[in-house]
Amino acid sequence: MDLHTADFDYHLPPERIAQTPVEPRDASRLLVLRRATGELEHRLFRDIGTYLRPGDLLVANDSRVLPGRLWARKSTGGRVELLLLRELPDGWWEALVRPINRLRPGQRLTLVEAPGVDEAVDEAVDEAVDEAAGSRTAAAAASPAPAPRRLAAGGDENPAAVASAGSSEMASQIEVQIGERTPMGAMQVRFGAPLQEVVARYGHVPLPPYIRAPLADPERYQTVYARLAGSAAAPTAGLHFTPALLEALAAGGVRLAFVTLHVGPDTFRPVRADRVVDHEMHAELAAVPGATAAAIAATKDAGGRVIAVGTTAVRTLESWAASGDRPWEGGTGSAATNPSFPDWSGWTRLFIYPGYHFRVVDAMITNFHLPRSTLLMLVSAFAGRDFIRRAYDTAIAQGYRFYSFGDACLIL
Repeated sequence: MDLHTADFDYHLPPERIAQTPVEPRDASRLLVLRRATGELEHRLFRDIGTYLRPGDLLVANDSRVLPGRLWARKSTGGRVELLLLRELPDGWWEALVRPINRLRPGQRLTLVEAPGVDEAVDEAVDEAVDEAAGSRTAAAAASPAPAPRRLAAGGDENPAAVASAGSSEMASQIEVQIGERTPMGAMQVRFGAPLQEVVARYGHVPLPPYIRAPLADPERYQTVYARLAGSAAAPTAGLHFTPALLEALAAGGVRLAFVTLHVGPDTFRPVRADRVVDHEMHAELAAVPGATAAAIAATKDAGGRVIAVGTTAVRTLESWAASGDRPWEGGTGSAATNPSFPDWSGWTRLFIYPGYHFRVVDAMITNFHLPRSTLLMLVSAFAGRDFIRRAYDTAIAQGYRFYSFGDACLIL
C-alpha cells in the first residue's frame, strides 16, 4: 500500500481549535468509535466508565511537561528564545533556538525574564535582522554588529541607557553557553546553574503554536498524574482525567499503570515527505516499568483489555513489545509463571501508519489530531483511515473542539 501524506489531510475551520481547556477536566466531549460495527456515539468524557470493564487496564504516560521555554539576551542586546528538548551528556541540552542564524559555538548569552508586549516587538525585529544576516559572509557572522533596536516614540534610544540597563539586568542572570548544532537543526546549550534553578527562575510551560490564548493555570497543561519532567509538550489525551474519575474507575475494577515517554515537539508537526514511508521519525526516550509489564501480562492472561491513554502510550507499549518477547503470549514469560518483569527503556523512532500490526494495544483514548501528522496516521492505522475520516467529519459538523485542549475519542 503506497500511502501519501495528502491522504491524511483535512480542512479544519479555525474556530474548531480549542484555545482554552474546559472545566472541569472531565466535562470535555467524548466521541466513541466502535471498530467492529462502524458506529459513532456522542458522550461526555466523565461517561467513559460506561465503556470500560472490570479487569481492563488503562496505561497512561506519566511524563510531565518541562517548563523549558526560556529567553536569553545576547551581548548586543538582541533576545533569543530557547525551547529545551532533551538532556545530553556532560550537562548539555538540545534546544530549539530562535533566531539561530547568528549564534555560533562558544557564544555566551544570559537568561532574562519573558518579554513583555513592547519587548516582543523588539524581539521580532531582532529576529528579522538575524535572518537577513544569514546571507552575510562567515567572517561577518563571526563578528556580528549590534542588532538594531526598535525606535522609541519621538526618536532613537539612548545607547548609553540601553547598555546601562542591559548591564544591570545581566549582572544577576544565569549564563547560557551555545554549543554545536544538532542533526535535527537545534543547538546544544549549557547553563551556568543547575537546571532546577534555571526553570524555577525563568522557565515557562511551552504551549503549542496554535494556542493563542494565555493559560491562567500552567497545571492545566499537565495531567493530574504527571510525575517525571522531561516533555516539551503534554500527552494531551490524559488531560481529561480527574482524580475523582480515576477513583471511580478503580472502584469499578479498572486498573491503572504507567509508562513514560518524554514528548518532543516534532510529534505534532506535519509530515513534509510526499510519501508516508519516506518520513523519518525523531527519537524519543521511552520506558516501561517492570510493574507495568506485569500488569499487562496479567490483564492479557485474564482476558482483559489494554487501553492506551494517548498516542505516546501507544508508541511506548508497541516499541517495548517490538523489542522482545510478549510476556502474555504464554511460556516462561507469562504472568502466571513469572509475575516479575524487568524494567525496559530505550530510544524509539517507531512510526505507526496504516498496515501496522498492533501487538499490545486493544483500545485507545486520544484527542483529535492535526492534518498530515504522524498522530493522525497512527489512529488511522488502529481504526482504519476511512473510519477516522468519517469520525473527524462528524466531529467537525457536531462542533467538537480539536487539538491539545480539545475533546477526546475512545476507539474500541
